[in-house]
Amino acid sequence: MEIKEFIEKFAEIFDDTDVSVLSPETKFRELDEWSSLSALGVIALADEEFDVELSGNEMRNAQTVQELFDLISSK
Repeated sequence: MEIKEFIEKFAEIFDDTDVSVLSPETKFRELDEWSSLSALGVIALADEEFDVELSGNEMRNAQTVQELFDLISSK
């Protein structure tokens, strides 16, 4: 999996955030649409698309889209 593919799947979690505004350096918690439901969406994305289980602590420690990608890729 490449970061571009991950960003495209990550963007699907949001209704009003276009993939063009996302980059590996994006601090996802600063997105207007970010919420606890978005966090659950990322956890579900990791599980369904990449067969990886993320914990709440792991989510809290990640700050950027790249860090989420690296976390999922390392598992």
